[in-house]
Order: sequence, then structure tokens, then C-alpha cells
Amino acid sequence: MSPVADAGTTSRRRTWSRVRTSRWMTPGIAIWWLAGSVVAIGVLSPVTGPNWVPPGLVVLPILASGLLVQRRALLFVMAVTTAMIVYDELLIGWRQIRVGEVIVIAATSAFAYRLARTRETLGVQGLRGESMLLELRDRLGAQGEMPVLPKGWENEVLIRSAGAASFGGDFLVAGLTGEGALLEVALVDVSGKGIDAGTRALLLSGALGGLLGAVAPERFLPAANDYLLRQGWTEGFATAVHLVVDLATGRYVLESAGHPPAAHFVSGSGRWRVIDSEGTVLGVLPEASYTSVTGVLGQGDAMLLYTDGLVETANREIAVGIDKLIGEAERLITQGFRGGASHLMERVAPGGSDDRGIVIIWRE
Repeated sequence: MSPVADAGTTSRRRTWSRVRTSRWMTPGIAIWWLAGSVVAIGVLSPVTGPNWVPPGLVVLPILASGLLVQRRALLFVMAVTTAMIVYDELLIGWRQIRVGEVIVIAATSAFAYRLARTRETLGVQGLRGESMLLELRDRLGAQGEMPVLPKGWENEVLIRSAGAASFGGDFLVAGLTGEGALLEVALVDVSGKGIDAGTRALLLSGALGGLLGAVAPERFLPAANDYLLRQGWTEGFATAVHLVVDLATGRYVLESAGHPPAAHFVSGSGRWRVIDSEGTVLGVLPEASYTSVTGVLGQGDAMLLYTDGLVETANREIAVGIDKLIGEAERLITQGFRGGASHLMERVAPGGSDDRGIVIIWRE
């Protein structure tokens, strides 16, 4: 099947899926399906016996109500459930009542009501809230991918969030600007960690991604600082390192906004050189200044960017962490930089309690 035909088939499937969903899973129809399920369970339970259709099965439509309908409709399902419990107990006798089942049904009803209230506040029903978060996560990951570089240039990017969270405060924005002649990379660390910083990182990544190529490279960090100041976040500061590389000559310009120093591997000397560049943290002062450092990435050279979560922990100062990182980076000289990002992450901060990000760009 051709790609065009395959795309058309996928589009038709999605359209048919939306039609079926809008036809059969609208809240107005869902409420009658759910209430009907409760009635069916209540009627069948005395007839078949609780071993075949236990009354506790009503927790399933109650949970579904918390996902699919609003609170008013959920209260209607709860009222129907109460009526059917009373109906069943009148038929089989009050002495047969199972207190445990009633407690489970009541607890499930409370949970479903809270779930429905949260989703109603957000303005989403069903699993759309989770779908939105997944899409945002995927967009953040896609935006953090490095562009395809010309022959002779390679890179590796590795960003991990604190714990097992899908969102974190470390992110990367990168792109080819200057009609493809320049590579611009910005590695950013938003204050906080994990999910707490994830929402701010999502918003900031979109803004900084739009700045790449839209403003002159020397205006990137000042513009980012102005944007953060306008947000007025309580914990709105962020650190960043901005690298611009001329892919034809290898000449680079590096600026830092309170970020840990980058490292430049010089193949001629066979050593890593830590690049100290001064700059004000983003989102703190309206009149921020940033000092640029220039250099050249020659054949066999590499540039290492990282966030403080990689080198700073509760039991280790950042200076000690940087020394350990550079020491481990020395091992990459003999084995090559490919796979170096994961190697450094596992060696320097394998189970970090903070978000961690690392970028390696090298010239073959």
C-alpha cells in the first residue's frame, strides 16, 4: 500500500472513530447506558443469586460514570444504585445484607464523585485529560530533538526527569538558523523538579523554541529573561546555556544564564577545557547581562553541556560533581563520544533525585 493510501486509510479510521464516539459515547447517551447497567445488575442479582451476579458489580458503572459524565449525572447513577440496593435487600431479606459490599460501593461512589469534579473543573471528560498530557509530553520531547546535522557533525542528547515522572524541568530547544548555516542549542533548567517544574517547562519550551531564529543569537537570553519576568511566577527563575555553532567553520559563541559551565574537548591537547561564562539567572533581574565566550570546534573536538542535576546532589557540591563529570568524560577520549551521554549519566548521576540533562556535540 502506498504512503498516500495508507495515510488516507488512517484518516478515515480516525474519522469513523470520532463518529462512533460522538454517536455512542456522548454524556447524554452514556448516562442511560450506565443507569441501565445498574438496573440490570440489581434485577439479575436476586434472580441468579449473588454468586453469579453479585450486587457489588455496580461499582463498575459508578467508576465509569466518574470518567464519562458530569457530577449531576453521576448523582443520578448513585440514586439509581441506592434504589436497586434497597430493591435487592427487600427481595432477599435485610438479614442477607453484606456490609462490606455496601462500604465498597460507598467508597467507590465518593472516589468517582471526586474524579468527576476534577474533570468537570478541567473541562474534560473521559480520558481526554490524560491524552492531552501525553500529547504535551510528546511535543516537549519532539521539540527537544536535535535537527539533522550535516556530514561531519554528530550529537547525543539525554534528558531524564526526577524519579519516574514523564515531565521535568530540564529541556532542550535546538534548531538550524541562518538558512541552515548555524546550529543554535539552548539547554534550560527550570526551578523545581519533576512534575512540579514540568508545567512551567512546557510553557517555557514553546516560547524559547519560537525565539530561535526569530531574534539575533545575542538577543536570545535577554529576550528569554524578559519573557520570564512578564510571567510573574512565584518560582519563575531558570538557568540556561545558549550555544551557537557555525557548521561550516566550527566557530562557536557560548552564553550562560547562571548555568553550570560547559566543557570543550580540544583534540589538539587531548584535554577537556571548562568554559566559565557569567550571566544572570533568567527571570530575576530586568537588566540582565550575559558574557559571551567564543571559540572553535575543530576536527575531533567536542562540546559538553549539562544541567546542575547531573553534578550537584545533597551530599556533593557542584564543584566536586563537575570534577567527577570531567574525569568520566576523559574516558570518552579513547572509546569515542558515541554513547557518551548515557555513559556519563550512569556514571555521574545514575539515580539522581533531580532532573538531569546532557548534550554532547562533536565534530568528526
